[in-house]
Amino acid sequence: MWKEIPILLGIAIVVAIVVRSFVMQTYFIPSGSMEHTLDIDDRVLVNKLVYLFDEPDRGEVIVFHAPDSWKTFPGNGDEEFIKRVIATGGDTVECCDEQGRILVNGQPLDETEYLYTDDATGERDAPSRDKFSVTVPADRLWVMGDHRSDSGDSRESYVRTGDVTQSTIPEDEVVGKAFALFWPFDRARWLSIPDTFDDVPASPPAR
Repeated sequence: MWKEIPILLGIAIVVAIVVRSFVMQTYFIPSGSMEHTLDIDDRVLVNKLVYLFDEPDRGEVIVFHAPDSWKTFPGNGDEEFIKRVIATGGDTVECCDEQGRILVNGQPLDETEYLYTDDATGERDAPSRDKFSVTVPADRLWVMGDHRSDSGDSRESYVRTGDVTQSTIPEDEVVGKAFALFWPFDRARWLSIPDTFDDVPASPPAR
């Protein structure tokens, strides 16, 4: 038995390393850019295997390696970011229609379900403070935080640089899909795609 215990511990450690590296990992939220979908110090489960067989979809919450230029935004010092996918390669994303809504391929998004609302005043963030209109390059993603007024993301980068490539994320820099908030327990839930993305029409092939 005493000979088997070190072997079993070794196997358990190897399995844990493999799962963490290639299958699933827990992440904590270091900033307020996704409030109140995800608050500071929340813990989420991230599926690191899913995008080997599929591509990121609109509305999903993803973890990714951020461009260095994004780290100049206050609070964006981490190597890995977590944001919501708003548009994928070939999509045209723009701000805004007469009701102040972001449009993807001409379809306005109803983002009231997840945009940040101030607890004290009840005021909800605007979908965007700045006007823009871009077509997302092939194999890249336009991502935005749910706390739009406090998020260094594709919109913030594009307004600052005017460069759509620098302001989007290569799909191969995506670490995985955040699929569940598990801590704190009283806020635990699945991170599903909001229904508003169901109405977005397909884009023409990206160039």
